[in-house]
Amino acid sequence: MNSRFDGAFLTKGAPGYEEARRGAVWNGRKPDRHPDAILLAASDRDVRMGVRHAATHGMKVSVRSGGHSWIGNGVRDGGLLIDLSALQEVTVDAANRRATVRPAVQGRVFNARLAADGLVFPSGHCPSVGVGGFLISGGYGWNSRHLGPACFSVEAADVVLADGTPVHATDETHPDVMWALRGSGPGFFGIVTRFHLRVHPRYEQVLRSAYVFPRELRDEVLAWSYETVPSISTQVEMSAKVGFTPGVESSTTTITVAAFCGPGQGAELLRPVEKAPFIDRAIRTVERLPSTLDDLYALSDGLTPKGRRYAVDGVWTEAPVRQVLDAGREVLDGLPTRESFLLWMLWGGQPTRENACWSTQARLYFSPNAVWTDPADDLRNERWAHEALTAMAPVARGTQFADANPADRPDHGLEPEPAVRLERLRELYDPQGLFRTYLTPAESTTALAKQRCRHKPEN
Repeated sequence: MNSRFDGAFLTKGAPGYEEARRGAVWNGRKPDRHPDAILLAASDRDVRMGVRHAATHGMKVSVRSGGHSWIGNGVRDGGLLIDLSALQEVTVDAANRRATVRPAVQGRVFNARLAADGLVFPSGHCPSVGVGGFLISGGYGWNSRHLGPACFSVEAADVVLADGTPVHATDETHPDVMWALRGSGPGFFGIVTRFHLRVHPRYEQVLRSAYVFPRELRDEVLAWSYETVPSISTQVEMSAKVGFTPGVESSTTTITVAAFCGPGQGAELLRPVEKAPFIDRAIRTVERLPSTLDDLYALSDGLTPKGRRYAVDGVWTEAPVRQVLDAGREVLDGLPTRESFLLWMLWGGQPTRENACWSTQARLYFSPNAVWTDPADDLRNERWAHEALTAMAPVARGTQFADANPADRPDHGLEPEPAVRLERLRELYDPQGLFRTYLTPAESTTALAKQRCRHKPEN
């Protein structure tokens, strides 16, 4: 331990190091990568000192906030991992609808604090996602069809730059930093220690409906949802899950809709779904159930319980739906385990903004989620989650950083122009390349990467 820090500074091999390294990744499948040191930061001062220590000693810096990166982007070989998981304070200015949050605050905790003041925030769907990585990656959260990606609600941020300088960044004082912060994901060239957010009035009510359909209706249900989403209210979030339902032998397709109702609104928001031509063929139905955000979090949490091994990926698309279904056939037909599922997320699309690099999106997010327990099954599950998506290339429009796996399936999370601008800003703000950026194929430690290496022809 280095006594200069308020928190713990753990070098490789020191007591507590391996626990901290493994604990920095929520996924039960841990990367076989080992930083030279891990700083468990306990204060802003620790973050500044950690950055300066790394610069002085020629170490690269990676960052962990909530640790929910499926691929463990923060855990890299060599260098210094600055772990922000102890930074969890929240302050709320209810009168002005503003809040300040630390990067490791989980969405469920944040919304519970806001609820006491009649407020809400479009946090990540999984309750254990920390706001840090979520916001910097764009932030596709609850009711984001209506409220926009969560990064649009970031009004300022406290950021430590590559020379260890702390800045309070706003669109007026540091427009380039704010632009990059809103959507660059692991490519951001700084460490945010506080986000200053605009928050929103709490919903009058939340109504949830869910319909489970037999396997033979899958393509019809998916196609209908894809064609219908542009016409339904943005206050309705609709998704489909192709997977297995307890008590049903073959795979099913479940349509779930949540209506985030404002004053005077209610069940009418759900009527377009209730009029679907196949609705009476559902084998299980929940309709207009009054719900809370905690109820929605619990449903999401049930799909991805902690302790399992995960391989998650995804592509955006707005191609004709029959082309999407044909391209995705291997994924749709090849669920590797009964816990695995294909998430068919009907986003709908949002206008981009000049003050945000966030840019890659489309009507549909097509995302395989492989879930399993036995390490011996890694390769089979990774192939389904990543390799099978190569067939989607003709209809794909990139991926989102929350699920991106550039080490095993390279894809873009930014459109070309923002991507070029981001690299120019990195050269300006981090000329020595102190901060790690996106994971590379050479850094992958998955079974898929090892298999490819074994079959790589020798020169």
